[in-house]
Amino acid sequence: MSATTSDRPLASVRTPAPAGWLALDGVFWRRLARAGASRAPGWFVRWSPPLIGAAIALASPGARRRISRQLARARGPVCRSRDVLEVVQTFANFASCITEVLATGSRNDVSPRAVIHRSAGVDDILASLDGVIFATAHTAGWEGLGALVARDHRKRVMIVMQPERDPKARELQDAMRQAKEGVHVVHVGGDPLASLPLMRHLRDGGVVALQIDRVPRGMAGRPVRLFGLPGEIPEGPLRLAQLTGAPIVPVFSARTGHRRYAVHVREPVWVARHADASALDAAAQRLADALGGFVSAHPTQWFPFHE
Repeated sequence: MSATTSDRPLASVRTPAPAGWLALDGVFWRRLARAGASRAPGWFVRWSPPLIGAAIALASPGARRRISRQLARARGPVCRSRDVLEVVQTFANFASCITEVLATGSRNDVSPRAVIHRSAGVDDILASLDGVIFATAHTAGWEGLGALVARDHRKRVMIVMQPERDPKARELQDAMRQAKEGVHVVHVGGDPLASLPLMRHLRDGGVVALQIDRVPRGMAGRPVRLFGLPGEIPEGPLRLAQLTGAPIVPVFSARTGHRRYAVHVREPVWVARHADASALDAAAQRLADALGGFVSAHPTQWFPFHE
């Protein structure tokens, strides 16, 4: 596993081929994980995921190499032993988070505890009747952010995601994500009309949560400096903010223990309705700085399994 950096843009994602029934992201393994998370003894659900994650890391050399490259971007090159340890930690954290999501609605479902670190003025924004855009990423606990907002601020949350390769796996995962009151998941692709429901939701005072650490093929991105290297973040959140006047609030989370999370809410980014290209670039860089700062501080809490 190499710890060297690469000049490829960070968030370039290729459209995946359909998943086979035994694919790691397919419905077979998702259902098996759901059964274990919901029916196994509590002690097993708590302590086994890191071991399972480590086993998956050992069995997935391609994924190991991807995580190694992205870790090197986030925190710089390190000695081989530390790189191996942090790659395995990343897989272990991911397995723990997935298990906690898949336990939703079962006897093993326990409400997570979250310590929220807020920037000044964010509470006033969330307490208002206006819409808010959350810019988040594939970090530990991101799937629970919507439920926290819905509970604490009585706002309806729409989580925007790319479709998964396996539709049945997607349905299972979405059911867990939407089990909490006030949370709804929508899947968008390259359809230019896909933003209309998001705009309506924001104008009705809701929260739209989008991830900014990947730019799927067919979607526009804006170049940024990320971890001091050329990178790219999606243009969609910026355009959505420009069209609706909603602020973009960067929100990232890290897992600190079993059912325990730290949520970091950064300063909001505003995009004027008549923003030109330079203003959009500046806003994009502010989002990239927020993302880069969080990931650099919590590299094994970030799950960039796609490049």
